[in-house]
Amino acid sequence: MASLRVRQILLEVLAFDQPDPPRPDTVWGRLCASVTRSVPVTGAGVALMTPEGHGGTLAATDGPAAVMENLQQTLGEGPCLTAFHDRRPVLEDDLARATGCWPGFAPEAAGSGIAAVFAFPLQVGAIRLGVMDLYRDTPGPLDSLQLAEALDHAAAAATILLDLQYDAAPGGLHPQLADAADSHRAIHQATGIVTVQASVGIGEALLLLRARAYADRRPLLELSEDVVARRVTFHPEDDHHE
Repeated sequence: MASLRVRQILLEVLAFDQPDPPRPDTVWGRLCASVTRSVPVTGAGVALMTPEGHGGTLAATDGPAAVMENLQQTLGEGPCLTAFHDRRPVLEDDLARATGCWPGFAPEAAGSGIAAVFAFPLQVGAIRLGVMDLYRDTPGPLDSLQLAEALDHAAAAATILLDLQYDAAPGGLHPQLADAADSHRAIHQATGIVTVQASVGIGEALLLLRARAYADRRPLLELSEDVVARRVTFHPEDDHHE
C-alpha cells in the first residue's frame, strides 16, 4: 500500500483543477514540477525505459533536463540506464568525478550546467517501467529527508505508469506513453536501415547511429528520423562524413 506521502503526491499531480498560474499540462510535467518544489534540485526528467535502453522522454523541466535525457538516449549510457539495469537509485553528487562511469555522458552533461544527478528506477516488484532523473547545477548530496522525498515521488511515478499501462489496450501503450515510445520505434527502425546500408549487425548499426548523432551534436531521435526519411544514409561511400 502506498504511503501517506505518496498518496498526497498522487492527489497533487493527478488533480484536474488548474491553479493560477496553471501547472504543466501533463501528469509528467506536474510530477517533475512537484519534485523540484519538494527537493532542492534544479530540474527533473522522466524517461520511459525498455530492456534495450532509454525509451523516450516523458517530461523534462528545462533545457538542461532535456539535454540530460537526450544525451542518455543518444549515447546509451548515463545514470538513468545504470539505475534501470541495476534496479537501484544512482546518486552522483559530483558529476565531475563520474567520467570513469559515463565517459561520454559526464563531460557533455557538465558542459550543459549539470553538476549532480540522482536517478531513481520506476519499478513495482519485478516490473521495470522507467526512470526519474533529478539534477543540480551545483555539486552536493541529498540528505536523508530529501532522499526520502525523492523516493516518494519515484514511487508515485511508478504507480502512475503502472496504472496507465493497466488501462491500455492489450499489446499497446497508453496514449500518454505512446509519444515517448514512438521515439524508440523510430530509433529501432533507423537502426535496421543502417544494418542494410552499412552491411553490419544490429549492435554495430546502433553504435554507428549514436556515433553520428554525437559527432553532429544532434539528438539521436532527430538523426533517426532523417535516416528513416532517407535524408541521411550510412552507405560505405559516406565514410568521409566529418
